[in-house]
Amino acid sequence: MTSKVTYKGNLRTSCEHLQSGNVFITDAPVDNQGNGEAFSPTDTVATALASCMLTIMGIKARDLGIDIENTFAQVTKHMAADPRRISKIEVEFFFNQSFDKKQKTILENAARTCPVIYSLHPDIEKVIAFNY
Repeated sequence: MTSKVTYKGNLRTSCEHLQSGNVFITDAPVDNQGNGEAFSPTDTVATALASCMLTIMGIKARDLGIDIENTFAQVTKHMAADPRRISKIEVEFFFNQSFDKKQKTILENAARTCPVIYSLHPDIEKVIAFNY
């Protein structure tokens, strides 16, 4: 097993990663009857995309002997209705380092081939930007 998710009431869940014991909570968003006091389940999906992309770029950066520490991503999730679903995820990366053209190409290709991007439904629009 990977995780255990427990409904805590009031549209909140507690999510435990079984290997590490780390826990995070989710709340329903304000626009869907919730308190919006934590990530919503769909927020975690959009955020997982950026986290996965950064992780895969980190692996490539390590292989190349370059450093991407403190690189960050800003994530914007867009919802659609009927059925309620994620319609678009925008991920914008900001690097604090300079890279040559080849390194940029390798990092960007790594990001665009992360497991989460392949796991998302093809109807979800993915807008990815890289700022160096």
